[in-house]
Amino acid sequence: MTGPGARKVRRAIALSLVALIAATCGSTLPDQRRPEWTSPGLVGGGGWPFAHEPMDAAEAAGAAYLPDSSVVRLADGRIRLIPMGGRQAITVPADDPRVADSVRGDRAWLARSRVPGGDTVYRDMAVRALLDLRLLTRPNGATTASWYRQWNYVWPRDAAFAAAAFTVSGHPEEARRVLRFLARVQTESGQWAARYEPDGSPVADGREPQLDSLGWVLWASWFFRVHDTGDGAELPELWTMVRRAADHLAGSLDAEGLPPPSPDYFERDPGKEEDPRRPTLGVAAPVLTGLRAAADLAVRSGWRAEAIRWRRAADRLAAAVSRTYAPYGYPRSPVENGLMDTSVTFLGPPFAQPDAGVTAAVLRAADRLRLPNGGVLPGEKWSGNPDVAWTPEMALFALNAASSGRVEDALTRLDWLAEHSTELGVLPEKVDARGRPAAVAPLGWTASTVLLTLSALAGPLPIPPA
Repeated sequence: MTGPGARKVRRAIALSLVALIAATCGSTLPDQRRPEWTSPGLVGGGGWPFAHEPMDAAEAAGAAYLPDSSVVRLADGRIRLIPMGGRQAITVPADDPRVADSVRGDRAWLARSRVPGGDTVYRDMAVRALLDLRLLTRPNGATTASWYRQWNYVWPRDAAFAAAAFTVSGHPEEARRVLRFLARVQTESGQWAARYEPDGSPVADGREPQLDSLGWVLWASWFFRVHDTGDGAELPELWTMVRRAADHLAGSLDAEGLPPPSPDYFERDPGKEEDPRRPTLGVAAPVLTGLRAAADLAVRSGWRAEAIRWRRAADRLAAAVSRTYAPYGYPRSPVENGLMDTSVTFLGPPFAQPDAGVTAAVLRAADRLRLPNGGVLPGEKWSGNPDVAWTPEMALFALNAASSGRVEDALTRLDWLAEHSTELGVLPEKVDARGRPAAVAPLGWTASTVLLTLSALAGPLPIPPA
């Protein structure tokens, strides 16, 4: 059953389940050339270290993952998997004992967790997102954006969301490994390179450091600490990382109280923004979230001087955002009639306390960025393909809706993401005008944000104190 009727049925079921939980706690392209990233997903196995290999797109027709695993049954009944301890995929008969071993390993890993949305119609999407995140995360904690060429790098921003997703799903060891990787590659100045090789080497391609990444890593570290108050959440070895990043951000604020211009998740030259003299909201909002998170971490750790210093910096930045962005309705750059983008969601739940003006701006941005295919663009007057929707942005709007109590809005967006996954049920980076995956799959940032959204529907996510 597909179409609007099916969506309404699924949504009705999901709404009932959300209430219950709350109460109880790629087609061929026209030129016939298929880029390699048209793979509909990754093949893996249940053993350590978790290895992956892209599924051959030509074999995807009629194929499916065995339930709760990264093992694929091909259309002819044979099985594609990476055996325990292996690095390359093999194809074996269904009765090969390695099939049962690999599936058992995947299911055992899931059984140690709490699958966000596990009691709803979104369980399959959540399981796939979790297993894909695991496959994208190396033993050293490097979690790459995806598997293919320019995506096969670690962006601190994306890694921070992965750490948070592992946290809400009950996989603290994976979250620790991601955070420890980020601590190892951080510079003494407190910054990170724009991206890293999986071995931790910074990529020297001329990209400037992206200041929003400091805020996101601080938020993820705080999120890990407060989500589970048990002894396992203590990470004393990460204190140096937190102190360096928070001190850098606090010291970066200018006389106006704003951080300097910097590339954000658009990875664009700040000089090309509508107001090149000031940071975009995609920088200012995560920096504010990070400073608030760091101040609360310091309070919890007994570091009084740092708590005071970072709280004062956060208050200065909050006042600056209210003065410079709020009067214009929170556009990307603080100018009259400024362009809206997804970064307005960074000022609302679960990253900041609810605010009526921010909520109105989020709804306005979502409306302006909507595409005929049901998805959204990253921002107004987008310089890329104007007909291609981006899934991380759709997931961020869903996360804001779920965290703000707009359940119907969140479910509608989750429906769209589920309906526009690959034939293997994997979340791609983009969706074209005809509803087909238009870039690499899986995308770690989208997977992480979907898991956070499903967790927010089950119960409130923690928000850094204002």
